[in-house]
Amino acid sequence: MDGGTLYSIGELAQRTGLTVKTIRFYSDRGIVAPADRTHAGYRRYAPEAVARLALVRTLRELGLSLDMIRRVVDQELTLSEVAAEHASALDVQISILRLRRAVLTAAAKREPTPKEMELMHQLATLSEAERRHLMDDFLDTVFDGPHSGSHHAAARRSMTPELPDNPTDEQVRAWVELAELSLDPDFRTSVRRLAEDHVAGLPDDTPTPPRPDMVAIASDLVGPAVASGISPDSPQADSVVAALTAQCALAYGRPDDTELHRWLLHRLEAASDPRRDQYFQLLALINDWPAPERLAPVIEWSVTALGLWAAR
Repeated sequence: MDGGTLYSIGELAQRTGLTVKTIRFYSDRGIVAPADRTHAGYRRYAPEAVARLALVRTLRELGLSLDMIRRVVDQELTLSEVAAEHASALDVQISILRLRRAVLTAAAKREPTPKEMELMHQLATLSEAERRHLMDDFLDTVFDGPHSGSHHAAARRSMTPELPDNPTDEQVRAWVELAELSLDPDFRTSVRRLAEDHVAGLPDDTPTPPRPDMVAIASDLVGPAVASGISPDSPQADSVVAALTAQCALAYGRPDDTELHRWLLHRLEAASDPRRDQYFQLLALINDWPAPERLAPVIEWSVTALGLWAAR
């Protein structure tokens, strides 16, 4: 056909793969206007309507509204402007869908009550400011006290999650779990007790060099024994326990005696909460840090070995 030939709506449907009903709908909306009508009132379309409808079909499949499509085909907006605007809108929709999927995936792994499900959804959709407020409340509870500023600053930073602007599904799920954990009153009490024990006996306002954490000392000294498969009730464990008590006595300025052994056993038992490992595993995932070593095996070994040592 030459450029002067017009298509009927049926012929246009055959050339574009669209239905007559769809083309008539677009025509009624002014998106693809007929070039002429027959004496009987039937619509006739110019050849360029084929390319116009191909563009309309593509933009509709990309999810653009009819109003925006009309503005594009009428050259009120350029394709690049529309693409940028629509991509931004899709980013928001994708973010929302990812959050929903993260909540549903987390829920599928357990049997949440309706109340827990609602809480999970709320935690996943918090704004950055709301997330910061929630974690500040948790860390304020944990590190409140006379040493909160001088001796807890580094520990506080090391426990602060920073969810990125474009988190992965896994990071969102980790955030929901960590936020739930931070709201647990029993967990707050457990972590606060560990923080208080760590700074017990330090001066309130003297800038004292940070002393090693008791769990960190145990990790350094006991970790190799656990990795080597040394049993806490074996003779080989004696030298490990002796090194542990000696190092803790030095770090905390106390005699390496029976009282210290009992005190150390009590402290390690208090630190044996498996939720501690869970918190730091989730934190590393959220902050994109290397996965930390699980401390529960080291603490369990130390508690058993110290208990046997104290019973002698």
